[in-house]
Amino acid sequence: MNKMADTKPISGRHMFDALRDKDCIIMAANTRYIPGVAKGILRAAKDSDSPIIIEIARSECDLAGGYTGYTPKDFAERIIAAAQKAGCTKWVLHADHISVKAGDDETIQGTKELVEAQIDAGFTSFAIDASHIFNFEGKDEKEELEGNLKATIEIGSMITERMNEKGIDSYGLEVEVGEVGRKDSDGFMLTTAKQAATFIEELNKADIHPQLLAIANGSTHGNIYDENGVKIEQVSIDIPQTKEIAQALRELELNVRIAQHGITGTPLNLIATQFPKGDVLKGNVGTFWQNVVWDVLKVYEIELYEKIRKWVLETYAGKGKSEDEIFGKNSKYAFKQFFDEMHNIDEKTVAAMEAQAYASALMFFKAFNSLGKNKQIRE
Repeated sequence: MNKMADTKPISGRHMFDALRDKDCIIMAANTRYIPGVAKGILRAAKDSDSPIIIEIARSECDLAGGYTGYTPKDFAERIIAAAQKAGCTKWVLHADHISVKAGDDETIQGTKELVEAQIDAGFTSFAIDASHIFNFEGKDEKEELEGNLKATIEIGSMITERMNEKGIDSYGLEVEVGEVGRKDSDGFMLTTAKQAATFIEELNKADIHPQLLAIANGSTHGNIYDENGVKIEQVSIDIPQTKEIAQALRELELNVRIAQHGITGTPLNLIATQFPKGDVLKGNVGTFWQNVVWDVLKVYEIELYEKIRKWVLETYAGKGKSEDEIFGKNSKYAFKQFFDEMHNIDEKTVAAMEAQAYASALMFFKAFNSLGKNKQIRE
């Protein structure tokens, strides 16, 4: 039996369809740094028979290496190798936040070139994020979303065409209707049920059929801090609004469920007891794993950690109210800056990262009620 073939990523659509309305959330782990962390997560998924998505965003991983230093090909090769070592067979490789910040020809063409590379690298799921294109002067939901729809349809159609050319007829698709974390003078700008329903209906008319919809529901990406620069918990997610949107999609018989972005910092007991599993099908956990890396380095590789921290504080001085906030919000840029050193750390350090990631992943799987849910995929 070819073990490598068995541990390559499966179709995102296959996983999403199998687990839709199965009272669980699939964890999507964004591993900006692969050694130790990725294997720990994948091994935990394998041992607990839990579904797992490994994802990376455009800003982090593009044709020039993003801010992690990984190209799509390099990231895919390293993650597939980690899955093989972990023996994980039920996982998805997801291109998260394929951001389209404008609808001009140059932006669209650059996005298509990135997606081509992701397809060639073996990604099995894609998240088109044109939520930045929003017409605040629109007279109705369709006018507000016109630019987002146009970009999403063009990129979505291209993905279908290229995957079909490769003989692949099943892949995951996530789209985004509200810009995550956007605020105005009144606070977070939340997606309405009408906007969500209109967006999916219009996409379906254009033969674009996503399984996941990312919405703006009060979450933010990354670590968050109070007015004094002190790190705080993520408790701003509007759960009633999320349920209302999911219900509206169900009533219209649209086979789309919510992708919850910005879970880092959300208390696990809150996720376990209050998150609407079934309404939310995919839960993104990204910066958390970055924090694991720094926590291990500051004990196992003290000199490297201090070197990284010094660089971040000097490079991003003033971008935060405290040193911890400056580091917490900007340390992600150190992965590329210190790429060679970070990928040549001691094996004991890598093992510690793997152990931390393994234990933490099990806690997330429990909170997400996804332990043992691979049985649904196999059936």
